[in-house]
This record gives sequence, C-alpha cells and structure tokens, in this order.
Amino acid sequence: MAANGVQQVFAPVLAAHSTMSSAADRAQKEQAHQFLEQFQKSDEAWTTTLAMLEANNVDAAAKLFAATTLKGKIVYDLHQLPRETLPKLRETLIRNLATFHAGPKPIRLQLCVCLANLAIQMTEWKDVLPLILSTLGADPSTLPCVLDFLRVLPEEVTHGRKIALTETELQMRTSELIEENAQQALGLLVQYAQSSSAAAQNPQLLNCITSWMREVSIEDIIKSPLLAVVFDALSSPEPFEAAVECVCALIAETRDVDETTNSILILYPKVLSLGPKLAQAAADEDTETYKGIARIFAEAGEAWCLLIARVPDQFRGLVEVVLQTAALDKERDAISHTFKFWYDLKQYLTLEKYTPARQQFADIYAKLVDIMIGHLEYPKPESGDEKDLFEGDREQEEKFREFRHQMGDVLKDCCEVMSVTECLQKPYNLIQAWVQTYASQAGPNHVPEWQKLEAPLFAVRAMGRMVSPEESAMLPQLIPLMVQIPDHPKVRFQAVMALGRYTEWTAQHPETLQPQLDFIMGAFEHGSKDVIRAAALSFKFFCNDCASSLVGFIGPLQQFYTKYLNILPVSSQEEITDGVASVVAKAPLEQLYPTLKLYCDPVLQSIVALANEAKDEPAQKLLADKINLLTIFVEVVRPHVPPTQEHPAVKYCQEVFPMLGNIISHFSKSVPVLERVCRCWRYMVLSYRTAMRPLLPSLATQLVQGFEASRQGCFLWATASIVREFSAGAEEFDASLTNDVFQFYEQQAKTFLRILSDLPPEDLPDMIEDFFRLAGEMAMYYPTESISSPLMETILLAACSSLTLLKEEPIIATLHFLRDLLGYGRNLSPSSSFDNSRHEVPEQIQTRVKQLVAAAGIQLVQRIMTGMMYSFPEGCFPDASGVLLDLFELMPEQVAGWVQQTVGMLPQGSITSQESERFLNNIRQRIQTGDIRMIRTILQDFTTSYRRRNVAPREGLGRLEASRFRFSG
Repeated sequence: MAANGVQQVFAPVLAAHSTMSSAADRAQKEQAHQFLEQFQKSDEAWTTTLAMLEANNVDAAAKLFAATTLKGKIVYDLHQLPRETLPKLRETLIRNLATFHAGPKPIRLQLCVCLANLAIQMTEWKDVLPLILSTLGADPSTLPCVLDFLRVLPEEVTHGRKIALTETELQMRTSELIEENAQQALGLLVQYAQSSSAAAQNPQLLNCITSWMREVSIEDIIKSPLLAVVFDALSSPEPFEAAVECVCALIAETRDVDETTNSILILYPKVLSLGPKLAQAAADEDTETYKGIARIFAEAGEAWCLLIARVPDQFRGLVEVVLQTAALDKERDAISHTFKFWYDLKQYLTLEKYTPARQQFADIYAKLVDIMIGHLEYPKPESGDEKDLFEGDREQEEKFREFRHQMGDVLKDCCEVMSVTECLQKPYNLIQAWVQTYASQAGPNHVPEWQKLEAPLFAVRAMGRMVSPEESAMLPQLIPLMVQIPDHPKVRFQAVMALGRYTEWTAQHPETLQPQLDFIMGAFEHGSKDVIRAAALSFKFFCNDCASSLVGFIGPLQQFYTKYLNILPVSSQEEITDGVASVVAKAPLEQLYPTLKLYCDPVLQSIVALANEAKDEPAQKLLADKINLLTIFVEVVRPHVPPTQEHPAVKYCQEVFPMLGNIISHFSKSVPVLERVCRCWRYMVLSYRTAMRPLLPSLATQLVQGFEASRQGCFLWATASIVREFSAGAEEFDASLTNDVFQFYEQQAKTFLRILSDLPPEDLPDMIEDFFRLAGEMAMYYPTESISSPLMETILLAACSSLTLLKEEPIIATLHFLRDLLGYGRNLSPSSSFDNSRHEVPEQIQTRVKQLVAAAGIQLVQRIMTGMMYSFPEGCFPDASGVLLDLFELMPEQVAGWVQQTVGMLPQGSITSQESERFLNNIRQRIQTGDIRMIRTILQDFTTSYRRRNVAPREGLGRLEASRFRFSG
C-alpha cells in the first residue's frame, strides 16, 4: 500500500513528463508543460521529486527531471522548508548520490549541484568537504560523486547571485567554502591523481582542476604534480577534450603577464612541445586532436601577446606554431581559433614602441598572406560539377563563405603590419602568374584553374579598405589587369566587387575611370544574377566617390539608369538609384531642378503605372519599393541653397506631393505603401529642413488625415521629424508656427488616445512605440506646451496601459518618455529646451510634473514593478529601474508607500514576510540617509530574485533534458 501511495503521488508528474516526450499534439504538450511548470514551484515538489528519485519503476529521463526540479527548489524555494529539516535533506541527497554513483552521469551531476547549493545556503554546515569525504570518499565506487561535487562547488558559489542571501552572507560563505578549502581541495586532487594511472587520466579529475583554477593560486598548480598530469592527458583520447579545457584555463589565468611571468616561463616550453603533435594530427587527419592543439596555441598567443611584442626573440616560436596551425589546416576546421591572435598581435605591433617586434615578425605576416590566399580558394569538386562545388554539403559551403570574410579580416591585419604595397604585390603576382600560364587557354565557357585566379581577386577586394587613395605602386598595375580577366561567373563577380572597393583611389586617378566603368556597366548584361548584383553595388560606389568626374555624363548615365530601372532586383534598383543620385547632387544649382526632373520623372511614371494596377499585396509591395527610389533621391540630393533663393529640390517636391497624397488616400490599408510614403515625406523634412515650410500645412493635413484613416504608426514617425525640425527653440520661427506645430501634434495625440481606448495595447505595439517616441520629442522640443497640456494626464495613463505589453521596443519608448518627463520635475531638462545657461526648468513646469505624478504615480509604480517582476523583457530593466529611481528622487516618501502597496498585492506564498520586510526596510533606510540612488540596486535585486523564483521557467522543461544526454555510467 505504501509503495502504491507513493506512486500515486508522482503519477500525474510522470504522465505529464511522458506527454512532453511523446508524439502528442501541441495542445496536450502545452497543457503538460504548464502542469510541470506549476509543479516545479509547488511545496509538494519537495517530497514528490525525492520519491521519484528513490522509486524503482521511474525511468532515467523522469529521474533526471526530478533531480533538476529538486535543484531549482533548493536554489529558489529553500524558504519553503523549516530550517530544522535541512540536515535531513542533506542526508537524503548524499544517500541518493551514493545510489547514482555509477550513473546516469547527468543525474549524479544534478544531485551534486543540489548538494552544493544546499551547502551555500545552509550556513550552519561548516564541515562541508570533510563530511562529503567521510561519507562518499572512503568507497572507491563513490569517488566519482566526490569529484563531481568538487567540480561543481566553486562553479555554484560563483553563480550564487541566484540564491536569496545578502551580499555579505554570500561573501562570508564564499570564504568558508572556497577560500578556506582551496589548499585542501588541491591536496585532494593531487592525492587522487597519484593514486593510479587510470585516475591521472580521468576526465573528471581534469574538470575538477579546471573548476578550481580561479580559486587556487596558479603558481601552486604549476608547481604541483598536476601540471604534468594535465599535459600528459593530451596524449590519451579519453581525457583529451577535458585536458584541452584545463590547459586553456591554465593559460587564461596567466593573462596578466607581469604578475605571472614565472608561471608563463614554465608553461611556454610545454606548450611549444605540442608542435609535433599538431603536425602528426594533420598527417593522420585527426580533426579533433588538431582542433584541440590549435586552440591551445591560439589561447597561449592571445594570453601572452604583450610578451610576444616585448621580447619577440624569446616568443617567436609561439608565433611560428600559430602560423603552422593555419598552414596545415587543410579542412579549415581549426583556423578560426587563430584569427583573434593575429588581430591582437597586430594591435601591439602597429604601436611605435613595438617597431622592432614588427620588423621581427614581418616575414611571418608575409607567409600568413600566402597561407590565407591559399585557403581562400574554392574547392575542386571530385565529381567535376562546377555548378556544385561543395557537392551538396550546404553547411560546408556556408562555413567556407563565413571563413572567407574572416580570412579577409586577417589580410587587413597583415596590411597594417606589412606595407600595403607588399601585401598587394602577392595577389598581383598570383594573378599575373595565372594570366601567363592559363590566359591563352581560357574561352567563353572554359576558364582553367579559375580558383587560382578568383582567390587573389578576393584578397585584393579584402585589402581595399586598407589601401590609401594615394597608393601609386601596385594599383596602376593591378587595375588594368583586373578589367581584362576572363568571363567566368565567380571570377567576374570577384573582379567587379574588388573594383568597387577602390573607387576612392579611382576618384583621384580619373584616367582609370572609363575602362573600370565600362567593365562594370558591361556586367549588367551578364547571365549570372550574382554578377549583376555585384555590378549594381560597385556602380553605386563608383558614382558615390567619382560623382565629380561623372557630372559631365548626366545624359548617358540617365539613359543607362532608365534602361535598367525596371529590370533589376529591388536591392539593385536602390543601389543604382543611390549612385546616380550622387551624380545629380553634383549638378550646378541652376541645373539641379531639370536634372532632378530628368531622373525622377521615369520613377514617377513607374509609380503611377503600378498604382493604377496594384490590386493585391505583392503588387503593392512593388509600388512601395518604387516609392523608395524617389526617397533615395530626396535623401541624397541635398544642395546648399541660400535662404533668399527658390530651393530646386523643394520645387520638385511640390510637384510630387499631390501624387503621394493621392496614393495615401487610395492605399489606406496597405502598410508597405503607407510606410514608404511617410518615409519619403520624412526625408523631405530632414533633407530640406526649413525650406519645406511652404509645404508644411499640406504635409500636416496629410499626416493627420492619413493617421485617422489608416491607424498606422508611420504617420506619427513622420510627424516627429516635423516636431524636431520646426522646434520651438529655432530663432527663425515665430510663435504662430510653434502654435501650429503643437496643434498638429495634439490632433495626432487625440487620434492615438482614441484608438488606444478602442483596442487593447497588444494590438498596437508599433503604434505605441511611434507615439511615445513622438511624445518624447514633444517633451524635448515643446516642453512648456506639451507638459502643460490637459492631454498629458491621459497620455500618462496611456503610458501605464502600454507597460502591460510584452514587446521590448514599445516598452522602452514608453520608459524613455517617462524618464524625460520626470526629469523636468527634478529640474533636469533632457535638452536645452529652456534658453539660459543652466537650462533651468521653470517652477510651474516642475510643479506640473509633480501634480501629474501624484495623480498617476501609484499606477506607474505598480505597472513598472509588475513588469520587472513578471513580464518585461530583460532589455527593459535598466530604464524601468531608472523610472522608479526618478520617482523616488521626485517624491521619496510617497513612492515608498506605493512600493509597499504593490508588494502587499503579491500572491500569497510568492514571498516571505521576512523578505518583504527586509526589502521595504532597506528602502526606508536609504530614504532616511539620503542615499536615494542605492534604491535602484535594491529594486533591481528584489525584482530579479522574485522573477527567478516565481516566474522564470525552471530547468528541465521545453526540450527535455533527457534528450540531451546518453544515460551511460
């Protein structure tokens, strides 16, 4: 009966657990997930999990779930148990550990974590290590439990902030458990390592050494027999991975090279001695060993980089083995470990004080360029199928593409250490060698050994950012060579992209412009879509940087632009538009209007044609993309026009404006179209600023009507640009304009508030974000008008309502608005809104803010604390606690009362009365001492602890832990 009774206790848990890992439907799994989540936080989970662990008829996966749940209970819910029951819990954990001494390993490890977290909180338990050794260390079969416990104890103490101990209590417990036990732990590890050859190669031992590395003096470890144990373990397959981790941790502890020089001098020859092992692993194609040794070399290089720069003769051997790592890595599996080292070393070598080291390593960096260009080569498929170079292995293809760009960064590092001319010489020599060997064999459909041509072209492209426009040795030879390369898709792509990197140089060498531009414009007729996209991007760069040279070709460029405008992919249309707009922007002021009209009218014709036929969503998306081309012209063509002269670009905007207004009216339900029109209008204001004043009334009307009709936040986003540009502080504006802009804002605000009263905030996250960004702009630029407005009470309540959202961006926008508003109450203007040297906030505005807070403060405090405890995304915490701090600095006593009311509303059992009282007392003490700023930390710690315990999902749910482990002893 007793056994059946126990089984009945956990039968629902087993059923839910089984459902989670079964083929049940989504609704059943969701229901099971919720049940298990509630179970993990319940009082009965204590007895149920222990019963599951000790039952014979519960499988390993469910027992792992029980152990994981028990860990969460000890970390977060120990307050649920009477203090006098803790010794019994300790005995039960030790007994269960002994039961699982042979595995499964994940369960044994979780029970060790349970015991470690109990030890941290059970401050009356003083003999932690002696008790564990006496109960589990005497029997060889339970030694794995001791090693696991030794491993997790320092890790859990380090992460002790999850536990409900004060900072002082945690520091004291850290001293008792770690600092006072460090030498004993070291002695135990040495004793175990020397007990047998098998013990010395036990990965558990190495994991323990790694875990205690930060707690024991690095010199003590290096002088002990453990150093030999760790390096010897690199020669055996089973402990190899753990040994690599241990060696890397040892090296990492020596990063302060001045403090650990003696330790480094002992480690250095041992690290160098691994060179033959790396070469052997490469010869044997032993990928895992190769990657492990490569990681050690890279870790050593990064840690001792400063010493390498200081004493290059002594540490040259390390740089050479890192170079060897890159050279021997045929599969490019380990080369990524070296990238950061080359960057770090470059950072030192480019300092004037390390010039001797720079000269010392110039030959190594020269070899590195050769190695990197070699690794840049595409593979030659065994099947001979040039269309599938990776023979279906898409993961390998993606990794290769990513590594290419990282290797390109290494080439940039080489350029800084060597001269750019020397670096460019290497790919030039390779291209020249290819031309001499294979150019005569190349035909329209056949380019032999194209990989050997494409890789140096990629290298030239990668180095582009490092090459000065004044370079005169290599580029005059390289550029003419590149525009003559054969027409292989990948080679042509790389050549076109490479030329696009040197447009600043071309701008200073206009005699080379024509052949390059012909080469790129010719690529628009290529059969490869990738080549065409590359051509559009490079064309943009050429026009951007060489616009002054191209302004004499306005006509031919316009013909080219019109020809390709409607046949390129959207991104390429935008790029060539950006390019030609740069040239238009260089047109003389008297010719700017007709030039702008010449280029933009074809775009307008396309917009009108699409608008007449855009019946469905894809067609409306095309229309929106075409409107964006018009915006690019507005964004790029920004001439300086004297205030007394008619602005040619604004003149063209006046012609365009009615058409855009008609589109807004006709497509009031198409979000992409509305957003692109609003973006266009916004850039008209940003680009032409006060010259747009003649259009302001019409623009304001369109934005108000458009927002009312569509309820889309993009109209608020465009409104904000007007608020900024025509702000109240601008001297050239009169009071009537200020009033007009404020009335315009009020109309938008009333519409927003009306919409928010009709719909729940979760239906309007983007609009809420846009509105509170706009409201923040108003508070900054029109503080007197916006804060004094009767609408502000309702806006503040809308902010409270908006804080119930779960999405980060609108919450942050709302919190930023609140912080700006509260700043005025504390005489801290968020801008230079008030025109005097100290930016004093007028007394009536400060009083007004305090009145607003007095009316809505309780709702604000409740919403923000509830958000921090339950629902806010993590990125909102700094601003949320910032608003609470602002409130405390504004009216501390009242806010403390509101906080107390909020805590009093928390569900029963979610927090103990002692915790609540300690939290509130801490706040009262800070108010009494005037140390208000510390309240922010108190609030963050309290809400974070509450959330971890009561809201955050515990471990063991979702994809069940059982699926991650193989249950072998």
